[in-house]
Amino acid sequence: MSIQRSIVKGLTGLAIIAVLSACSATYRNHGYAPSEEELSFVVVGVDTRDTVAAAFGKPGTAGLLTEGGWYYVQSRFKSFGPRKPEEIERELLAVSFDEDGVVENIERFGLEDGRVVVLSRRVTDSNIKGVSFIRQLLGSIGRVNAEDLL
Repeated sequence: MSIQRSIVKGLTGLAIIAVLSACSATYRNHGYAPSEEELSFVVVGVDTRDTVAAAFGKPGTAGLLTEGGWYYVQSRFKSFGPRKPEEIERELLAVSFDEDGVVENIERFGLEDGRVVVLSRRVTDSNIKGVSFIRQLLGSIGRVNAEDLL
């Protein structure tokens, strides 16, 4: 009887440990943003794209329309059990360059400075809210002016 009791106690202890470990938060890091110490080696107005690339590496994101800036993004996510991961920290380092490729400005932004931007959408919004296509079509019937006809 004491062997069964010790087995039950052992299994109960293992079950409690498994439940408690499943409820602990896990953290994941994504991306890379240079630290302030690493940034101290870059001099605004002196360093170029090549020297920044040698110091930090090329970023994952750059200016789309112009080659005016490089963006280093680092995020930290917290997962808790079956819940959706939550972004708890974000750091964006923006390095802008002038026409000659010389560092013009360095800025650092946090999660509190950002806003959600939808990069792609699968639905095309109409420019008129709450008005159907037929209503738009029939709505212009009564707007004919005699001046427009002459």
